[in-house]
Amino acid sequence: MKPLKGKIALVTGGSRGAGRCIALELGKAGAIVYITGRSVIGNATNQWPGTIDDTASQINASGGKGIAIRCDHTNDSETEAAIAAIRKEQGKLDLLVNNVWGAHDLGVEAKPFWELPLEHWDTMFTAGVRAQLATNHFAIPLLRENHEALIVHTTFWDHNKYTGQFYYDLAKHALVRMAYGLATELKQDNITVLAVSPGFMRTELVLKHHGSDEDHWKESEELRRTESPFYIGRGITALASDPHVMDKNGQVLRVGDLAREYRFTDIDGRYVPPFTL
Repeated sequence: MKPLKGKIALVTGGSRGAGRCIALELGKAGAIVYITGRSVIGNATNQWPGTIDDTASQINASGGKGIAIRCDHTNDSETEAAIAAIRKEQGKLDLLVNNVWGAHDLGVEAKPFWELPLEHWDTMFTAGVRAQLATNHFAIPLLRENHEALIVHTTFWDHNKYTGQFYYDLAKHALVRMAYGLATELKQDNITVLAVSPGFMRTELVLKHHGSDEDHWKESEELRRTESPFYIGRGITALASDPHVMDKNGQVLRVGDLAREYRFTDIDGRYVPPFTL
């Protein structure tokens, strides 16, 4: 079954991690998936593993259709051009997954606010929150031309608990509030807006930090509570396939709760409960 056949999706920040796996899962479900990001073959950000071209190729190799557009979402003209390309090539957009995030290389420093560099604001808000806001700004006019559409913001949330790092906490909760505000404004257009929170993901950068890989992560005590980035991909695919998704409009949803509701598992067959701090 291809529940998203005929749907056009855009996943921002799709070179690696959650973005890559969300794009792959949407592609397997039949969507035509556009992937944006800065990393392209021969020029990957910080020489990290993965590029938008790799993600598109993996979608195509599995029988789907992936299209990579190089885009720095801190540059409004590039974001606008990416949306314009989708309009020209497809004439519509059904699903926007706002996943771009600029702070992967910072980690989460558990220091008090006054000891953290003010530059963390730019990294997390300019390259994170504002980048997602700008993508919404340019994409919503195209989304509004549909009879229905879905916007998802990836974030981190655990019942409003403090995450332990001031700027990270502020940015992630801003994304939750952005989803809520847009849900209110766009309900009349039958556009559902949600925030989705994964748990502790075994992304490429997390595995690299712990000196492990997908075959050996269970040997690390620190990684035993993790989930693969495909878990959130399956959650967002389930939401995009749900004809009653509007019933969840404006909510922040945890992937473990979605797994229970929609009856999917992680790639190793496990049900991973919602992550708690």
